[in-house]
Amino acid sequence: MPLIRLEDVSRDFTVRKKTSRWRRTSTVVHAVRELDFSIGAGEFVGYLGGNGAGKSTTIKLLTGILTPTRGRVELDGRDPFRDRSVAYQVGAMFGQRNQLWWDLPLADSFEQLRYIYRTELRDYRRRLDELVDILDLGVLLSTPVRQLSLGQRIRGELAAAMIHGPKLLFLDEPTIGLDVVAKQKIRDFLTVMNRERGVTILLTTHDLDDLEHMCSRLILLSAGRVVGDGPIQDLFDAHRLERTMVVDLTEVRDPLDVPGARLVAVDGPRQTLKFRTQDISAAQVVTAVSGQAVIKDLTLREPDVADLVHLLGRSGDAAPTTEGVDR
Repeated sequence: MPLIRLEDVSRDFTVRKKTSRWRRTSTVVHAVRELDFSIGAGEFVGYLGGNGAGKSTTIKLLTGILTPTRGRVELDGRDPFRDRSVAYQVGAMFGQRNQLWWDLPLADSFEQLRYIYRTELRDYRRRLDELVDILDLGVLLSTPVRQLSLGQRIRGELAAAMIHGPKLLFLDEPTIGLDVVAKQKIRDFLTVMNRERGVTILLTTHDLDDLEHMCSRLILLSAGRVVGDGPIQDLFDAHRLERTMVVDLTEVRDPLDVPGARLVAVDGPRQTLKFRTQDISAAQVVTAVSGQAVIKDLTLREPDVADLVHLLGRSGDAAPTTEGVDR
């Protein structure tokens, strides 16, 4: 049985706005619509979509903060809203929102969470030692949270999310605003938790490197609907994303004509072509180019997650569907 299951899940919000002294307009916003997917134990899944696509709403449904307007949400076979015991199996981190006590030392925040989750002292100490070691928090335990840098606090937040030993971890923009070094520490930690500890992770982020380096699967969300689900390469193929070949010739010449590829730029002896793997291979492009000119150098760039984001943006991803009702 999957650890996470959503069946035909929709969530609507009603927004009321006063338009005159005696009149109001109600607008129904469809934040997510007909979500239907499952996630198995041990998966590391990226949840990708533009602003307003419904990512954060989905996380709130999975943690029981929100209930679906229609459909069914299950975590480990239980409804996360009605059966709050499932919270002991879940860790969550919502961007830069605090779950640590601002004026307490970091160690005291962890101790408070031990009581909240009713964790056995022996398990708590073992897990805390492990988290402190992996996240390099030893010298920070006596420091009040308000005095920590952003990167240090995020590491503390991750430790807080894992202190009770959850088997599910929901992360909403965990690396936002961090520098390169801090991001890498977070990625290393999450990779260890997933691959060595078997923690199932659902990650929403706008950081494309996070998705490409950590996730084995992507779920693409557009205007509240799932528009793609699978390994990254399969999604590239499904959306027919293009590869890019930059060719440096020995001399300036007329634009290249390669059937199955399109020429997108000419800059002196440098010409740039785009093509889809389904139409023509890179080797065939090189053969066609070398039959027309002498190649000095070439560069081949594979499609990446940024191309998927761009594709979703062109499809109107940022605007959830609304219905207006006058009252």
